[in-house]
Order: sequence, then structure tokens, then C-alpha cells
Amino acid sequence: MGSLSVIMRAWVAIGVLSLQASLSLAADLPEPATRADFPTPGATSVLLGRDLFFDPVLSGNRNISCASCHHPEHGSADGLSLNIGEGGIGLGPSRRANPENPPQALVPRNAPALFNLGAQEFKALFHDGRVENDPSQRFGIRLPEGQHLERPLPLLAAQALIPMVAPGKMAGQPGENPVADLVAQGQITGPSGAWQAITARVEAIPDYRRRFAWLNGPDEPLHITDIARVIAAFISYEFRATDSPFDAFLMGNNSALTNDQLRGMSLFYGKAGCANCHSGPLQTDHRFHALGVPQLGPGKGHGPKGHADHGRGRVTGKPQDRYRFRTPSLRNVALTAPYGHTGAYSELGDVIRHHLDPETALAEYLGLEKTILPDHGLTEPLDPAMQDFDEVLAISQAISIDLAPLGTSEIDAIIAFLHALTDPVSLNGRLGAPNSVPSGLPVDNGTSGPS
Repeated sequence: MGSLSVIMRAWVAIGVLSLQASLSLAADLPEPATRADFPTPGATSVLLGRDLFFDPVLSGNRNISCASCHHPEHGSADGLSLNIGEGGIGLGPSRRANPENPPQALVPRNAPALFNLGAQEFKALFHDGRVENDPSQRFGIRLPEGQHLERPLPLLAAQALIPMVAPGKMAGQPGENPVADLVAQGQITGPSGAWQAITARVEAIPDYRRRFAWLNGPDEPLHITDIARVIAAFISYEFRATDSPFDAFLMGNNSALTNDQLRGMSLFYGKAGCANCHSGPLQTDHRFHALGVPQLGPGKGHGPKGHADHGRGRVTGKPQDRYRFRTPSLRNVALTAPYGHTGAYSELGDVIRHHLDPETALAEYLGLEKTILPDHGLTEPLDPAMQDFDEVLAISQAISIDLAPLGTSEIDAIIAFLHALTDPVSLNGRLGAPNSVPSGLPVDNGTSGPS
């Protein structure tokens, strides 16, 4: 009886400590995300936006759509470290260079996931926040240099304007099409600009013209902001992800998480310090941090040799912001590999280990074995910055995080918790791809890409 009594007292003590730990952790957990945190677009806008999201008519050469790099079947992105963009064929990891129209270079940054970008808490978009709320700017939103809003738009809709006039993403190169020529001449806005040229294409398609008339009225000329607005409505609906096991746990379902996920959650919001940056309902502080992620691809033309990417520093002009990038939301993070602004890591474990010792991880990053890269057909090296000692040193010196070390079992527990952030609906999307689009152009509606 004596030994049994000791065991019972021990179990009671463990239960009390566990309860105390749970109560302490509960104080640090975010409030659950709800549908009230998102706009409620109408069905007409969502369905019209879906067609335009998948329609290559918005691209200069009519050969690539928004969905080519942000597909529901690939975690609202493309499953690649760096994409080919314009000049590629196929979808997702099977994408390859088109021999008849080869790309000039890889897109310099990893295609970011679109999950929950319609949430009201987002104030800046893109890896460097170059589209952001700014009361000093026209209509309260700042766009990249040389571009400005012509009419008011929500932030997500303003973001949708940018890829259409990016040569390596959708516009194409000068000499290939009128949109690309206008972009090269700096004529993006106004009645003779690239955005208007794209709008005219859409308005010339009877089905689009009729459906926009339902929304705007029969006598209202179509404007590029109308197109951007319905695309944003689709993105906000299609990629809302707020029904994960973690959400269920926050809503009071104590059995929603496994023991490993509970342990990982405790580490995430405690010892590991993940929530220092990945805070709030969507696990992001919306700030910019320098993590020392290996710089791959052609870079953004920054630095003395042009293969650097100064991130937020290029937007603000502040040296202290160089190599800082926006904290991504971790919702559906298990679906959105590769990770980092260059997609340097294709596994969650590797990117977590990088966070724990970024200086060493950067210094020891060899080759491209941790990436997922397309058959790009280019002869230039894919990691010129990593072959430049001075550039690697500059990236390392800018690192702004310092986390406590973790053991292998702790990392595994955090990975288990990150899987609990997956919304099952996001595995294929709420609506998915349409079978066809009004332009009649091929649709990226499956893993094999357009036929």
C-alpha cells in the first residue's frame, strides 16, 4: 500500500503540474481566427475572379496565369524553390522551360503562399512588403516605384496588379507582345498603359464583359481595378484556411491535437521562441526579419555584383533593413514547401534547424540539394551569391534572430504541431480550377499543366 500511495501522489503531482503548465500556456495562445476576420465577397465576384485567376489572357503572351504559380493543388504556390514564370510550361514541380520561348532567368524569389492574405490584419504583401498600407500614398496604398493606384482598392487587390506587369512573371519580354513593350517603356498606368491594354483584352471577351456588367452596371467601362478586385475576392475565399485541428483546439476541443502536437505547441509558444515572430491567430507578426537564408537564383540586381537581394532594405532605403523579409504566416505551412524567400529548404526540419543556428547553416549550405528547382535550361550558375564570400558575410552579419538550441525530439514535436495548422479543405482548394475559361485559352487545372 505504501508504494501504491507514493505512485498515486506522484501522478497527482504530475497532473497538477500539467494543469498548471496548460493554464500558463493558455495565456500565451492566440485567439482563434474566425470568418469575421475576413471580407465576405459575393458569389458573382468569386466565380468571376476564379476564371480570371486561371485565365492566361492576363499575361502578355497569353501563356501563363496567376494559377501557374499559385495553384490550389500546390498549396497556393507552385512547389518549387524558384519558378520559371514566363517562358515555362507545365505546372508545379514538373514545370520546365519552353524550348520555343526560353526564360530570361528564374523568378528571383520563391512564390509565396496565398493562404489567408484576405485577412484584415495584413498590412503589407510580398516578401519585402513592397505593396503596403501607407496613408501618405494615393488611396492609402504604396505600390512599387513607377506604379500607382488609379482607383481605391483593398490591399490584396492592389497586390494582384503587380505580377501582370512583371516581365519575368506574366508580362513577357520587350518585342514579344504589346503589353511587354509598354512595360519596358515605363507606360503602366493611364489610358495608354499596360494595365489598360490588359483590360481591353478582357473587355473584348463577351462573357467577361457581360459578367462585369452584372457587377458594375451595363454602362460602366471596365477598369484594371475591377479585374484586380474580383481576383482578390477569389483569393480571399479560395485560400481562407481557418479550420485546422489547431483552430478546433483553440475553440475548446481538447482532443483536437495529438500528444506530440500538444508538446510541439508548448515548445512553439514557450521554450523554442517561435511565437516571438510567428504570433497572433495566423502565426505572423507581419514584421521583417533577417534570417540568413541562403541566397539562390539571379537575385534582385542589388549589391555591387547584382546577384544580391536586399529585401526590405530596398523598399525602405534603410541599410538596417537589408536582408530582412516579411514573416510568413504558418497556416498550412506543411503544404507550402520549399521555404525561405529563395526556397532554399524543401523540408520543415531543415528550415527549423536553420532558424536555430542561422550563421552555421548559411556557412555550411553547400550546393542545391535541399532545393526543388525546375528544368530551367539556363547555363548561368544558380547560386552566384553563395559563391561570393563578401555577400555571404553581409547576409550573415545582418542576421537578427537568436533562438535557444533544441533537441531532435523537440524539433520533431514542433513539426508535428506545424502539421496541426493544416486546414483539410486547403488540400485541393474550396472551388479548385474551372474546366475552361471565357478566353478559350488552356487552363492550368491539374498537375500535368495545360495541354
